[in-house]
Amino acid sequence: MAIKERMSGNEAVSYAIRQVNPDVMPAFPITPSTEIPQMVSTYIANGEMDTEFIPVESEHSSMSAAIGAEAAGARSLTATSSAGLALMWEELLLAASNRLPLALTLVNRTLSGPININCDHSDGMGARDTGWIQIYAENNQEAYDNFIQAYPIAEDKRVHLPIMICQDGFITSHAVENIELMEDELVKDFVGEYEPEEYLLNPGKPIAVGPYSVTNYAMEAKKNQETALENAKEVILEVAKKFKEISGREYGLFEEYKTEDADYIMLIMGSAAGTAKEAVDNLREQGKKVGVLKLRVFRPFPAEEIAKALKDCKAVAIMDRCESYNGNGGPLGSEVTAGLYRSKVMIEAVNYIYGLAGRDFTVNEVYDIFAELEEAVENGKKVEQYQYIGLRK
Repeated sequence: MAIKERMSGNEAVSYAIRQVNPDVMPAFPITPSTEIPQMVSTYIANGEMDTEFIPVESEHSSMSAAIGAEAAGARSLTATSSAGLALMWEELLLAASNRLPLALTLVNRTLSGPININCDHSDGMGARDTGWIQIYAENNQEAYDNFIQAYPIAEDKRVHLPIMICQDGFITSHAVENIELMEDELVKDFVGEYEPEEYLLNPGKPIAVGPYSVTNYAMEAKKNQETALENAKEVILEVAKKFKEISGREYGLFEEYKTEDADYIMLIMGSAAGTAKEAVDNLREQGKKVGVLKLRVFRPFPAEEIAKALKDCKAVAIMDRCESYNGNGGPLGSEVTAGLYRSKVMIEAVNYIYGLAGRDFTVNEVYDIFAELEEAVENGKKVEQYQYIGLRK
């Protein structure tokens, strides 16, 4: 039976962590994810979970400890944001290359500089090539649901990779919304017990974790990682199907909102998808054929699936809450346009940079973007293929 509650995104994720009850959680506080280890440590102190909480001196240490715990055979996780993720960069690569299915709850915050503590996706996007699965939430409900699905995805034998469950800093992490929680036993049964086949504390099968790899074998290890990440697509969908059976809530690689007959589609990720949906509802009332494709899974990137979803529209606005500094667009823009090209889907595609360092993204800006796409297609107006939206005049 669903439990109706009001929670912030951080509270929702912390509640999910309590229900999953992992073995080990090392953590070091950083805004805006600080509340998660605080709340988890409170649950532990109150006897509501028996996770081993390890306070460490830095994020470098928190990921190192999580890796050590996971390699020893314990289900582990940590939480961080922004510069904290940057400080554990080396360990992110080690966790993935050692095929350790630990979890990281990432509360997205801009990377410096200038120094800023508000939301954008520069931290998560910066880690996009570290070999981790990345799943992004639009709202608090999704943050809760995504974490419950994290370990069944990561620990699947076809995958065995670490996973980041991402939510927007302050916008979802600190905002309170109505959500539906599941009963503890239902969550525990869904996630199951962690039963690693190979781990350091198994005396019957001694192994080495993270040894030096000579040239003869290193490239094959990288290919195996890539194959596992590709396998994750199927596993994510399988886990989502099982999750729907117990929750009634449906998830996939992305969500298509009013795209069936849409001429113009906005492809967006995270909390700003809610703003885009509201604008689409209003424009639909005016007879405009517009829609939203909300990306949920950024890694592995569903390029072929996105191209298929966009093939019948006239133009797409690709929204990046991150700047790549490559002079050619943001991370999402580069991924989507490459996927469209490979699938031979030749539609107008414009990459917009928005919402950096917490800048508000408004319904009126969505109107402007759809109007610009329509002008480009219907009237041949030349549009900058890579541009900023929402700058101060």
